[in-house]
Amino acid sequence: MNRTLATEFILLGFSNSLRVNICLFLLFLVIYLVTVNGNVLIMSLILRTPNLHTPMYFFLCVLSFVDLCMSTSVVPRLLADLFSTHRLISLGACAIQFYTILLMSGTEFLLLALMAYDRYIAICRPLHYPVLMRWSMCYRLAALLWLMSFMVFVVPSLLMPTDLCYPNHINHFMCEVLAVIQLACYDIHLSEVVMLLTSFIAILLPFLSIIVSYAYIIISVLRINSTRRSKAFSTCTSHITVVVLFYGTAMLVYFSPLAQYSTNQGKYLALFYYIICPSLNPIIYSLNNKDVKEVIQKMFHKCLTNVNSSAP
Repeated sequence: MNRTLATEFILLGFSNSLRVNICLFLLFLVIYLVTVNGNVLIMSLILRTPNLHTPMYFFLCVLSFVDLCMSTSVVPRLLADLFSTHRLISLGACAIQFYTILLMSGTEFLLLALMAYDRYIAICRPLHYPVLMRWSMCYRLAALLWLMSFMVFVVPSLLMPTDLCYPNHINHFMCEVLAVIQLACYDIHLSEVVMLLTSFIAILLPFLSIIVSYAYIIISVLRINSTRRSKAFSTCTSHITVVVLFYGTAMLVYFSPLAQYSTNQGKYLALFYYIICPSLNPIIYSLNNKDVKEVIQKMFHKCLTNVNSSAP
């Protein structure tokens, strides 16, 4: 059976109602501004504050950069499409968004596992921490994150290109892998198997490593006195919250039946995963992390002092 290959696609988005789209535009614009300002603030504070020049905050800086890239690869296009009547996206633009999302998602999965390992070394093996997490090792681990994410997420997709055919309607607000693959011209059983294996390697294995790391952390922390115990747990609560939000949503997205992506359910899960989570991460680390809160308070106090001193 001959089928025409699609060279551009129509993103169905959320609604064709102008009133609804205006409300969604304002909502997503606010979320995106929170994401950009929050993550840029976190990165600026870490880079400019000597007290935060530690491996834990180095990885947090990388996390903010990844969240910023992930959100920027999705939201600006979504905002433009809310006031577009056609919502056309070319094959090239769709591919760029597709592979960028894969790379950033994979990097964040691995990064959160690495941050859990960092906390394990700091709490369970504090005497070895300066050696195991020295700066040269941190830089290598950060580079390895990007390389592994590219090899595990992007390369399989590049090696298994799928022809996409008409009808070219994508029931989504972006070129998300599970929505795009439903436009495949031929049987996608092999692609589904590859995605399942990739999800297992890139999601379940890092998640299991996080569970193991925190199991050792809990055992170690319970053996110390209450004062040090509270301090040790305080350095982990922000990370645990981010892990639950990010991994929990990701598992609902990637381990749910593929058929759900013909409905709106997958669209709204992806909305939380790709747009809301990146905006929540800087807020979570600002509210739950004592060091970050102190730096922010000092910064605002300094700004207020400068304003008062310059006032007539």
